[in-house]
Amino acid sequence: MDVNGTVAEGFEPVRDAFVRNFTALGERGAAVVVYRDGCKVVDLWGGLRDVGDSPAPWERGTAQIVRSATKGVAAAVPLLLHQRGQLDLDAPVAEYWPEFKAAGKERVLVRHVLSHRAGVPVLDEPLTPAQALDPLRGAEAVARQAPVWEPGTGHGYHALTYGWLTDELVRRVTGRGIGEWTADEIAAPLGLDLWIGLPEGEAGRVGRVGRLETPAHAGGLRTRPKRTVSEAYEDPSSLTRRAFAAITPFPDQNDPAYRAAALPATNGIATADGLARFYASLIGEVDGVPALFTPSTLAAARTEESAGPDRILVINTHFGFGYMLHSSASPFLSPGSFGHPGRGGALGFADPESGIALGYVTNGFRKTVTADPRAQALVRAVRTAQSS
Repeated sequence: MDVNGTVAEGFEPVRDAFVRNFTALGERGAAVVVYRDGCKVVDLWGGLRDVGDSPAPWERGTAQIVRSATKGVAAAVPLLLHQRGQLDLDAPVAEYWPEFKAAGKERVLVRHVLSHRAGVPVLDEPLTPAQALDPLRGAEAVARQAPVWEPGTGHGYHALTYGWLTDELVRRVTGRGIGEWTADEIAAPLGLDLWIGLPEGEAGRVGRVGRLETPAHAGGLRTRPKRTVSEAYEDPSSLTRRAFAAITPFPDQNDPAYRAAALPATNGIATADGLARFYASLIGEVDGVPALFTPSTLAAARTEESAGPDRILVINTHFGFGYMLHSSASPFLSPGSFGHPGRGGALGFADPESGIALGYVTNGFRKTVTADPRAQALVRAVRTAQSS
């Protein structure tokens, strides 16, 4: 299997891990990019562009859907609005979005939304795929929804509703949804190959995604959720199952209409460079563009707001404002790292202390929810390179 691209001196372990993902972990097509202090030190890609029968090779500019890694991109928007004085993290959501206070949600704060404490991870009346493509329908549905726990008293991953919550907040403040705001204010100035709502002209660059089975020779690595987690996903009455069923049935992720819509929780599309460069831009200057986050905003992104048993993921999780933090459930480079995985594969994160930012995208999704073994192999390799 040919691997293309370059690594800077000292980062050879990342190439070795990337190759092993193909030979030992069944990778079909993927790319990984690492920045250090705003400079690219790893740029690797290989395999095939699509899951399926197509022989088309993965190319340097191939993009893929990154699932919940989209949330890390989306989270930057309310934080930047807060940084600009346009959004108060301690204000009630209803101050910006009056309809949201229905059904006992008048005390939900903006900070609760960003830290998965709002109590509305489910929809009693799930949206159809067609309805979900209209952001206003999603916003209306989540505004009607009664909380399933007292907001602010616990946390649980808002797998799909996070997108409608944050998108409508941003729309009420700026008149633009997160996809449009990201394109104008983040992607364009930085030259990012990253979209929440894929433009028609970019569709030809995006590969087809699909499920990958775990190879029999996976070397003893855990590639399936623990039994208790699996049971929660299989129980139709559980909050876990209901949270991931807020759109029922879940849309075809290869459908052009799904990719063109802006769903800030789930359907961002990026190259590995786009994702890595985004995170690099949060923590430092990139090609003359100053860091997007001020020190205080960076502190907010990675200061723990939620920790412990997650009522949806049924594991211990740790969140700042919109970002997962380094933990056993989502191991990044070091305790100061912050980012977001995509269910079954993709990963983006930044580590301010080392200046490292990483983006990994793949076309093959597994059953993993947080710590995918392919992504974690790359993280360990970067850690080895940093310590050598």
